[in-house]
Amino acid sequence: MEKLEKSRLAHFANQIAVSSEPGLTNAQLMLHNFDLKPVEPERRQWGAWNFVGFWISDSFNINTWIISSSMVANGLSWWQSWLCVWIGYVFAAAFICMTGRIGATYHIPFPVVSRASFGIWGSLWPIFNRAAMACIWYGVQSWIGGECVTLMIRSIWTSYENVPNSMPKGSGTDTRDYVSFFLFWACSLPAIWFPVHKIRHLFTAKAFFVPPAGVAFFIWAIVKAHGIGPIVQQGSTKHGGALGWAMIQGIMSSIANFATLIVNDPDFARFARKPRDALWSQFITIPVGFAVTSFIGIIVSSSSAVIYGDAIWNPLRLLSYFLVNPNTNKPANGPARFGVFIISFAFALAQLGTNIAANSVSAGTDMTALLPQYLNIRRGGYICAIVGLAMCPWNLLSTSNNFTTYLSAYSVFLSSIAGVMICDYYVVRRGYYQIRDLYSARNTAPYYFTFGFHWRGYTAYICGILINIVGFVGAIGKSVPQGAKYIYNINFFAGFLVSSLTYFILCKISPIPACSEKWMEVGDEIRNVSVAYGAECYSDDSVSADSEPFKDNEEGQTGSTQREVGKESISIGGK
Repeated sequence: MEKLEKSRLAHFANQIAVSSEPGLTNAQLMLHNFDLKPVEPERRQWGAWNFVGFWISDSFNINTWIISSSMVANGLSWWQSWLCVWIGYVFAAAFICMTGRIGATYHIPFPVVSRASFGIWGSLWPIFNRAAMACIWYGVQSWIGGECVTLMIRSIWTSYENVPNSMPKGSGTDTRDYVSFFLFWACSLPAIWFPVHKIRHLFTAKAFFVPPAGVAFFIWAIVKAHGIGPIVQQGSTKHGGALGWAMIQGIMSSIANFATLIVNDPDFARFARKPRDALWSQFITIPVGFAVTSFIGIIVSSSSAVIYGDAIWNPLRLLSYFLVNPNTNKPANGPARFGVFIISFAFALAQLGTNIAANSVSAGTDMTALLPQYLNIRRGGYICAIVGLAMCPWNLLSTSNNFTTYLSAYSVFLSSIAGVMICDYYVVRRGYYQIRDLYSARNTAPYYFTFGFHWRGYTAYICGILINIVGFVGAIGKSVPQGAKYIYNINFFAGFLVSSLTYFILCKISPIPACSEKWMEVGDEIRNVSVAYGAECYSDDSVSADSEPFKDNEEGQTGSTQREVGKESISIGGK
């Protein structure tokens, strides 16, 4: 009976196993599957305009809309806060291009890139951190998307505002808000199904629909206010050093808003047709797109001060006022309700695109690396969605005023990961990767280091965290020395510079293998790479007994198709 149960369990495990190259060892099965392999030419379908559409669509979201609000509240004038947005996103675009080039050149995702700097097994910790944060943010962003759904339904049925509440008092939410959240969550599920190289069409559609809706909101608010309001005439309340630090904080908040995307840009850039497609398209579109969205948010909020007597930075709250005037309780007419519906739908689509780009795909790719034998991007994306639902994000947002501050601050610690990765690729290795060895579990492989962990990378990573840790504690409300606050004011740069400099020094003192003496990117040679030891005449008797051809990948391909890929395998920088 016990043998029968074991055989059934083995059969079930074999049935749910995902695509992987035949002939891999048991250890390699923990490093490779269809979604982790270098992207073959057939799936490199992202051109420059796809990246333009991606970032235009991503720039139009609620976080970007209100990013200037905290700067204005901190004493800056509108143009100073907008200047901070421009500067911050130019820096963010530069970091994005640096990490994205790695993916665009070698066509590998963030989990595989991190193996070069943290080790084959050591990379699992930063990958887990990124996956956990993506799951939490997925829930939070879905809750915000649910607020958009509430406005859409209220635009059609005004009685939805007063839906009877059947939720327990201690639940932290009510029936109306939960139904809206669940509807947004459920409607997001089909988008997770599509492969990453095809999901670009969602961002293209979003880029055509969402920005015009934002412009319409912009014009509507100005017309209702008969002008652009008082905020644009409001000067700065800070001067001298205080003004300088306030602007630095504004710049850092813009970069921190991008910290997660800086790390995981290779997840998308690996589908680029050629490296330059992911360069200027991203470097130009990011600051322009996010600055324009921020400017619209500033002017609309300024106009709202004329209409309702108070500046309303949250666009969803302002739209709810468009439905029912809080001063007169007068409901909107039919055309106004239709306008609110369209703009709310645009914000919901914006939240969906942002959630897929920044959270679902990232979490799916990271989870694939954590358990590649049984998880692919699609399955990981659905796990992310389930976690986002199960975590009850309304409780997190309602019980702690510091929660969003904590999440934003914690994301800055990803700067240490980015610092190590960028220094490793551009300075230490000079653009050279031995692709096959990034999937090798042999202790003689150049990325295996010490028991699969790269102590130099981890030392630099910890140093980058330590420089910010005291200021981070201050950011969530604790009393800390003023000096720590100043350091934390430049948090991303502090973590990035300390981690990258530490890594460079350690690699100079104790050199690492698989480096080039001159700049040498060999990504152009990558076509269809086979990573099995046998493909390089490796002799290894630890091949898994149940290693089989690829089963099912995201396209529904079978083993015969994947064996065709293996026939064209090449050796790049192997042992």
